[in-house]
Amino acid sequence: MQIPDLLAQAHAKPCLSFEVFPPKKEESYDRVTGAALEIAALRPGFMSVTYGAGGTTDHYTLAVAQQIQQRCGVPALAHLVCVGAERAQVLARLQALRSAGIKNIMALRGDFPAGGAVQPAGDYPYAANLIREIAAFGGFGIGAACYPEGHVENASPARDRRYLKEKVDAGAQFLTTQMFFDNDLLYKFIYQIRELGVTVPVVAGIMPVTNGRQIERICRLSGAFLPARFRAIVDKYGDTPAAMQQAGIIYACEQIVDLFASGIGAVHVYSMNKPDVARAIWQNLHNVLFNSTL
Repeated sequence: MQIPDLLAQAHAKPCLSFEVFPPKKEESYDRVTGAALEIAALRPGFMSVTYGAGGTTDHYTLAVAQQIQQRCGVPALAHLVCVGAERAQVLARLQALRSAGIKNIMALRGDFPAGGAVQPAGDYPYAANLIREIAAFGGFGIGAACYPEGHVENASPARDRRYLKEKVDAGAQFLTTQMFFDNDLLYKFIYQIRELGVTVPVVAGIMPVTNGRQIERICRLSGAFLPARFRAIVDKYGDTPAAMQQAGIIYACEQIVDLFASGIGAVHVYSMNKPDVARAIWQNLHNVLFNSTL
């Protein structure tokens, strides 16, 4: 199933999905795939599989996505990045995805190589260029990233929203947000992009913070705002791993319940290859997901 068709039903049945990342080395493949399949066994709406920096794990992205679909029947969303990529590479990648039965792509520019401040040479300077290529190739549901608090590289959130409209105009059919910890920021963002004429579904991205040491890196990379309530949780439980994991899962579940209750039909959990975290969230939300009247 293509994810845009799934999201079209989310107003009646909430959609919860999870993200996993592929192994970096062959010796980790079985362990990582096993974790992904444990999460897929929960039967989420779909699962996304990320793409290593510079395409270093592209073959593993395809392999894990294929396993999720073939063994569990869960639609897979394969990430594809274009930073530094040439057109021949991208077309070959699209053909490989099509041949493997993958029907959904998350189209991303991707991060610059480590230590690089300048966009490397390539045929796709921005994600919008890649999205246009995928749309012309045909046969895929196309997702793109969005940033409720603005991308850290952009001078202003308003400029970031204009770039987002370019991605939608190029062919993006749904958007998945960067992680956020204050739902009001998402509600404001959705109002603002609707005013710009962006009407495609928005999937809310939620990260359960289960390790207090994660939070500094998360904020540095994403620029995410931390509400005082969340800071208090990290300050209180951050040095106690078991308590922090439980508190982080509870906070994420409370965010998700509020999102569904407020009319957001789809939530994507950045589950970090942790089946126990995914399972705890799924179990906590079971009645919300399957007995909802949204």
